[in-house]
Amino acid sequence: MRTRPFLIQEKLKRFAQNDCGNVAIIFGLALVPLIGLAGAAMDYSRASMVRSQMQSSTDVTALALSSEAATDTNAQLQANALSLFLANFNQPAAQNLTVSAVYSTSGGSNIALTASASLPTSFLGVIGIKSIPMTTTSTAKWGSARLRVALVLDNTGSMAQSGKMSALKTAATNFLSQLQAAAVTNGDVYVSIIPFAAAVNLGTTNYGQNWLTWADYGSCSGIFFFSSGYTQALCSASGGSWSAYSSSLKNNWTGCVSDRGDVTGPNSGNYDTNVTAPAGGNAPTLFPAVQYSACPQQAMGQNYNWSTMNTLINNMSPNGTTNQNIGLELGWMSLVGGGSFTAPATVSGYTYQYVIVLFTAQSSIDARQTITCSNIKAAKIQIYTVQISTDGTPMSPLLQNCATDSSKYFYLTSASEVVSTFNTIGTNLSNLYLSH
Repeated sequence: MRTRPFLIQEKLKRFAQNDCGNVAIIFGLALVPLIGLAGAAMDYSRASMVRSQMQSSTDVTALALSSEAATDTNAQLQANALSLFLANFNQPAAQNLTVSAVYSTSGGSNIALTASASLPTSFLGVIGIKSIPMTTTSTAKWGSARLRVALVLDNTGSMAQSGKMSALKTAATNFLSQLQAAAVTNGDVYVSIIPFAAAVNLGTTNYGQNWLTWADYGSCSGIFFFSSGYTQALCSASGGSWSAYSSSLKNNWTGCVSDRGDVTGPNSGNYDTNVTAPAGGNAPTLFPAVQYSACPQQAMGQNYNWSTMNTLINNMSPNGTTNQNIGLELGWMSLVGGGSFTAPATVSGYTYQYVIVLFTAQSSIDARQTITCSNIKAAKIQIYTVQISTDGTPMSPLLQNCATDSSKYFYLTSASEVVSTFNTIGTNLSNLYLSH
């Protein structure tokens, strides 16, 4: 009986000294971190998938909110942000989800969206990591660009045929609606409208302005075409007899001006092809006032008074002969300022896109206008040219070359194409504005 404790002690000693089962114990101990690492990989892989969907939903929601952010109250903005996010995010396992939207006009309109959530872990909990936090952000900017457009529209007599003027009015009105809808705030998009025939109407109230010269204010006799009094140089070159009007007849001026240049001789300084500001005392830089009987509607400088612009368009009527170049030059000047035009100021932090849309029923384009087109493109202004030909007149290579590229030249053979063409251009310009 006394030997039993001794035997028990001996057995315990032998067990402690026996290393036959240590491998299993060590393997068991090593298995814990191995399983933990494999589980961690699974947890993080699952979190990565959820976070990827979160980021996608954040991007989509920010973009969708850009169409309404400017008019939403903050409460509406937050509610709509959450609703839109949940419509695109289908991960019930994500917990503590929060979605926050911030609208700002600093440096252009933008919406910043932040989404946060946590994902419970399945394996990392054994080492104390109960959940994995996730945060995604996205910013949609649409107001860092501003659009400046000049509509240069043919109002000549040929527009009276085949429903062209009616189609142009509808097309231009729809075009303005597109640009108005694209603008988030007033001033994002400005438009000027330059109706042209053989001359452009800058307004009778400007008869006292120092950017005018009256050297061509008179009548041409002996030549029927110029009997309404076009320019002294053209009258003389055509064999007509020029008679200057007295200064007292300035009050009867129709408001039209012709191409700039040396009004009593050969063109000097290429002022009919550039936008050098008119300077008193330098006659070639001034705009010649002409008593043109077919004076179109008065041109309108850069503005966002959509109602007034629509009224101008609706009042357009076809009359007279054509001079595309004076319309194109003054369309360019309306974008940058000079003479009767004051261009809106630019603001730092914005990208400005300048565009001229030239619509004409005439295929002719002279050497002077070719220079004007080249100068405009060199100034980084985009040009769309739209030629309508309902009488079989072929495509104009010069109008094609005047356009910025081939995609911006349109050749139409019926009035029905005018509306769809202006819609295409309006869509392109809206996208140009919204994508910057």
